[in-house]
Amino acid sequence: MSGRIYNVLFLCTGNSARSILGEALLNTMGASRFHAYSAGSHPAGQVQPLARELAIEMGYDPARLRSKSWDEFAAADAPRMDFILTVCDSAAGEACPLWPGHPATAHWGVPDPAAVQGDAATRRAAFRATLLALRQRIELLIALPDEKLDALAARASLAAIAAQAGAA
Repeated sequence: MSGRIYNVLFLCTGNSARSILGEALLNTMGASRFHAYSAGSHPAGQVQPLARELAIEMGYDPARLRSKSWDEFAAADAPRMDFILTVCDSAAGEACPLWPGHPATAHWGVPDPAAVQGDAATRRAAFRATLLALRQRIELLIALPDEKLDALAARASLAAIAAQAGAA
């Protein structure tokens, strides 16, 4: 292992459930190699209570749980991201900011548990299903060796250079 820490930004529209859970999962499961953040294109301003509950259950610091705009991470003084992962279809289809460093991007769409109607047990089951879907993907990400992660980041940089050169 190289000892490098990879920065990952989970994006969703509201930054209240799915992206929050992605941030909490990766920061608790992959803290030795990853630093995760989350944001939304149109932040809800609050974290869904069931997402908060699940994040705290996994040991995530509740003081870090807040709904925030992706503008925080597009600023020049923001942490440089290695990977941007969209977790909702609407955020994947939006025109994203130009991210400093041209990180690798991927869409990890999962259903919105906050949209599920029903009693408390039904809603809780939807949030747990979302958590499990994200956990499976995060386990696969964490299992990748540094060489593969570095190659993904380098490929994104090369694609960004090609896109810039084509626009010239």
